[in-house]
Amino acid sequence: MTAAPAARLLRRHLRGRWPAMRRLALWSAVESLPSFASGLLLARAIDDGFLARRPLTGLGWLAALAVLQAVGALGTRRIYPWLAATVEPLRDSLVGAVVTGALRRTIDRAAGPASASGGAGAGISQVTEQAEAVRALLGTALRNVRQMLAAGIAALLGLTLLAPLPALTAAVSVTLALALFGALLGVQVRRYRTVVRDAERIGETATEIVQGVRDVVACAAEPRAARTVGEAVDAQAGALRAFARSRLVRLPVLALGVHVPLLALLALSPRLVEDHRLTTGQVAGGVSYLVTGLQPAMVLLVDAGGTLLLSLAVVLGRLAEVCAEPARAPRFAAPVTATSYDLEAENVTFAYSAEAAPVLADLSLSIPEGTHLAVVGPSGTGKSTLADVLAGLVRPQRGGVTLGKVPLPELDEAQLRSAVALVPQESYVFAGTLRENLAYLRPDAATADIDEAVDAVGLAGTVERLGGYDAAVPPGGGSLSQGERQLVTLVRAYLSAAPVTILDEATCHLHPAAEARAERALAARGGTLIVIAHRISSAQRAQRVLLLDGSAPQLGTHGSLLALSPVYAELVGHWQT
Repeated sequence: MTAAPAARLLRRHLRGRWPAMRRLALWSAVESLPSFASGLLLARAIDDGFLARRPLTGLGWLAALAVLQAVGALGTRRIYPWLAATVEPLRDSLVGAVVTGALRRTIDRAAGPASASGGAGAGISQVTEQAEAVRALLGTALRNVRQMLAAGIAALLGLTLLAPLPALTAAVSVTLALALFGALLGVQVRRYRTVVRDAERIGETATEIVQGVRDVVACAAEPRAARTVGEAVDAQAGALRAFARSRLVRLPVLALGVHVPLLALLALSPRLVEDHRLTTGQVAGGVSYLVTGLQPAMVLLVDAGGTLLLSLAVVLGRLAEVCAEPARAPRFAAPVTATSYDLEAENVTFAYSAEAAPVLADLSLSIPEGTHLAVVGPSGTGKSTLADVLAGLVRPQRGGVTLGKVPLPELDEAQLRSAVALVPQESYVFAGTLRENLAYLRPDAATADIDEAVDAVGLAGTVERLGGYDAAVPPGGGSLSQGERQLVTLVRAYLSAAPVTILDEATCHLHPAAEARAERALAARGGTLIVIAHRISSAQRAQRVLLLDGSAPQLGTHGSLLALSPVYAELVGHWQT
């Protein structure tokens, strides 16, 4: 992969930060003034002052250098606010892009299992490590590399004004050093990219094994699991060693860029002084430029630049791949009509892989608008999978689902998401105010509307306990119990304008009475309500009940299924017990 996508990604996420970056560049120039003038002032102090037996004049030139040092320190102080204004928003912007990319990949994988590439572990690595790494690397680069490079350029410019011949020698050596560094940079980029991808592989492998640890233990597959993770770790260790070997390029680069110009100046200085081509002060100023300006810049370029900038380029390149808009099949933007939200599944067959047995097989189902449907069945019969299929989160291998007679893949995605609200078992509560959590799907909801939803669903006691809608909710929900968190998500669904609401065991942490109140509120709200039942009482409240038992699905009322289906009667007896 070339550097162009990484550069485009960085420019896109730094857009709007250009005023801060211009001020950063301005104060960087102020900061580099001492580096630019140090050799010139030192030469004047020696030649016109101390060697001319005028110590006060020499001290005056050194005092001028001290004043410039103070000016440079002021520039350094003014740099940090603009550095923060440039870098800190970048993290949030990148995290948003990576999360969007991860969600898009999840939907694309769901649309076709064979197209899956990368696992959840990679997405976690990109959010928690790579996006934060870009912020840290860019911040360090702008803070340190910027400072040293500015000092190096200022030193070369000052050396050119002070002593053109040593400056020419230094320029040729630095050019050759940079050319060598650039020629070998491709090898380092490829090897470091391997390091990053192997780190992602460790995350993917470990995530899969941790999620399936019960099956691993049940099958006595611990050695095989350990071997799989160990292979991923060993692969990254090998990649790190190969990358470390590529860092040996620093030796010839430093020799050409730093040691050759310095040794040449020191070796030729006696002859140059005798021939009156240079003065003693100019030699001392030239050495000062090379030692205090050019040498730190080259060392930083090879050491920090070879790691910071290289890491930044590779990680940005990887994030550019993640955030890239994937090629998608053309979609029809057929608008959903407000008068028809009938949901129909026709001959739906879905399996999680080509080799696996179908979870849903040739399922046909009609759910007219306004229906209250409960879905029941033993564990593993595809209830949650059906919820995902009806919500358009996964695409069946055969058959299809329509909303208002329009196939879900042909609906505009924004319209589909606004028409179907899926409330999962995991209650997602985010950091912010309670009002922001409740009104997430309807940000313009009036307080009266929120009051109505809270009273209907049964969250009023929690709101009072927290101190009102403006109470802060910490990450993860803080003191909110699992049941209270589920009530928050149920109020969120109640407030939304979605005409179809799907509860995928979204009341499992509620007391039966609280569950009944919430379900009745959502049913009375209007629209279609589909409940993946956690208790038999959900089926008793529903107009229709769908039984999934691994064979032929059965649709009926609670009473009819109780009379006609031994499987349903057994489930009822189990739940009641």
